[in-house]
Amino acid sequence: MASILRFRKLCYVEPCSSLKFQPFETPKIENRDEGGVGSKIENLLEKKQRKNKNKKQHRGWRCIDSCCWVIGYMCTTCWVLLFLYHSLPATLTGFPVPESPGTRLKAEGLTPLHPVVLVPGIVTGGLELWEGRPCAEGLFRKRLWGGGFTEIFKRPLCWLEHLSLHNETGLDPPGIRVRAVPGLVAADYFAPGYFVWAVLIENLAKIGYEGKNMHMAAYDWRLSFQNTEIRDQALTRLKSKIELMYVTNGHKKVVVVPHSMGVIYFLHFMKWVESPPPMGGGGGPSWCAKHIKAIMNIGPAFLGVPKAVSNIFSAEGKDVAYIRAMDPGVLDSEILRLQTLEHVMRASRTWDSIVSLLPKGGDAIWGNLDWSPEDGHSCDLAKKGYLQTSGDNNFNNCDENRVFQEKEPVKYGRIISFGKETSQISSPQLPRHDFKDLLHKDSATNFTSSCGEVWTEYDELSRESIRKITENKAYTAQTLFDLLRFVAPKMMQRAEAHFSHGIADNLEDPKYAHYKYWSNPLETKLPVAPDMEIYSLYGVGIPTERSYVYKMSPSDKCKSIPFRIDGSADGEEGSCLKNGVYFVDGDDSVPVLSAGLMCAKGWRGRTRFNPSGIATYIREYRHKPPASLLEGRGIESGAHVDIMGNVALIEDVLRVSAGATGVHIGGDRIYSDIMRMSERINLQL
Repeated sequence: MASILRFRKLCYVEPCSSLKFQPFETPKIENRDEGGVGSKIENLLEKKQRKNKNKKQHRGWRCIDSCCWVIGYMCTTCWVLLFLYHSLPATLTGFPVPESPGTRLKAEGLTPLHPVVLVPGIVTGGLELWEGRPCAEGLFRKRLWGGGFTEIFKRPLCWLEHLSLHNETGLDPPGIRVRAVPGLVAADYFAPGYFVWAVLIENLAKIGYEGKNMHMAAYDWRLSFQNTEIRDQALTRLKSKIELMYVTNGHKKVVVVPHSMGVIYFLHFMKWVESPPPMGGGGGPSWCAKHIKAIMNIGPAFLGVPKAVSNIFSAEGKDVAYIRAMDPGVLDSEILRLQTLEHVMRASRTWDSIVSLLPKGGDAIWGNLDWSPEDGHSCDLAKKGYLQTSGDNNFNNCDENRVFQEKEPVKYGRIISFGKETSQISSPQLPRHDFKDLLHKDSATNFTSSCGEVWTEYDELSRESIRKITENKAYTAQTLFDLLRFVAPKMMQRAEAHFSHGIADNLEDPKYAHYKYWSNPLETKLPVAPDMEIYSLYGVGIPTERSYVYKMSPSDKCKSIPFRIDGSADGEEGSCLKNGVYFVDGDDSVPVLSAGLMCAKGWRGRTRFNPSGIATYIREYRHKPPASLLEGRGIESGAHVDIMGNVALIEDVLRVSAGATGVHIGGDRIYSDIMRMSERINLQL
């Protein structure tokens, strides 16, 4: 009872500092005839009520109160949903559960034939601590990434410190060892209840797969691809595992299923495994032809993603821009001083893998100041036909007018524009600057930050140099690399020793034997394996980031990011511009251009990138959001991660793993405009 009374006192009694004791005044006798004692008491009560009202008005509603209420609502909602999730039965009366692809195909007689290797992408694989600083006491072999993420709330700065890599080597900082979680549990769930590979693994198990013929090729997704071999021997272990599965499963070739960045990681592996040591694995030129049956790339980022640019440039994306548009001060609160984006940038700029996702191919692929392959793209999904539920799946029946609604063409080639007007005006009206000259002038200035500890590389740039960046107004896939070398010199110098983003003039040039070119499909050749098949499996029908409208940050304080996406930049109704981001067709992360071009053109038939004519197939999946909460994230989703639960995709993977070919499962299935876009790109084949 005493504790309850103390709690009541805390909640309802005013703080002592706000109380003022008033001396008691005896009513004067002269006023007795002017209303009596009753009127005096009423006057005193009215005064007291007015004072209490004024006190409440002065107290007001503070920012911290709003934050506490928001956090409280979020926590309460999560707990209620979690309780309901665990309370509901597996099946509800009147709501039949659709039969899983694995169960249905098993009834058809499908059985395992080829061993399966799963290759996760960026951020979806778990990371655990093996050695850390004193602040990480008690976290040995506990997950720092992929799991409950409870350490973010307990010790956020310690958590970020241990997820960061060395800023010069791109490897472990002194005294810290964080390693990839091994096994299928490495990436089955990203967080409790949020599946990544779990649904596909379960369906593979239903037709008979198990540990002896199914493997998760986990690796530390923060590292450059070659550094995963230098530090962890990840490529060597993957080579040995595939050879073992090949031998122990009746000399059946392996079906490899990479996702997202794992697609270009495995592309790097195929070149590494056939290259001679010490740079390569020494498997010889026929290793892939002997051991690999098919590569089923899910959500492939073959040619990079524009969102990697905004991540490096300002640690932003469409979600951050949307939050700022809704509440401009929530991420820049002077009261809370969270500096969330600065901390994110400080850690992520030590991850070389992000540079592997920058757009590849330059202006020839992604467009210039006046042209892009997506010219005429319509953001109206109804017009594009993605909301239709019936019709022929063959791309030859696509209606050209359905996709192309020629208005005023959006200049998607301008991946970064400073100002909405800059993203739309003709190129002769844009200012011309020699950006390399700006690089030289700033390095000669030798500016020294007065902010103390350098949180981001922006603190090493003068404000005058930062202002001049906006004077160049628009940056394409070609010129943005100069921009990133200017604003993130340490990261780019370190990472560009491991990655390249151009188009090879002559693939016979000996320089392309270096590992920095192996993850770029435009600067390397596929192995000589004519019986192999390569699939590109991805979702369509979701607006996906393509280019950005930026502005200078209003904050001029030290340790702040000087640029931000202009969340106030919106287009007309039906426009592809929303909250400072231009959208195109894709899977919410990877544009169709990046996911489909290589299988549509670069590798289609016998080309200089595909000398043995490996068969390529494009399988697109139209996005259909879940009809109700009972469907979870949907069984027909085309979203970048949710597609891993798409029943049509799962069926394709299971059939190929059981021995089917691309012809058996129907060949190409295309809904997007990837074939027309590929015709517009002048790529030497």
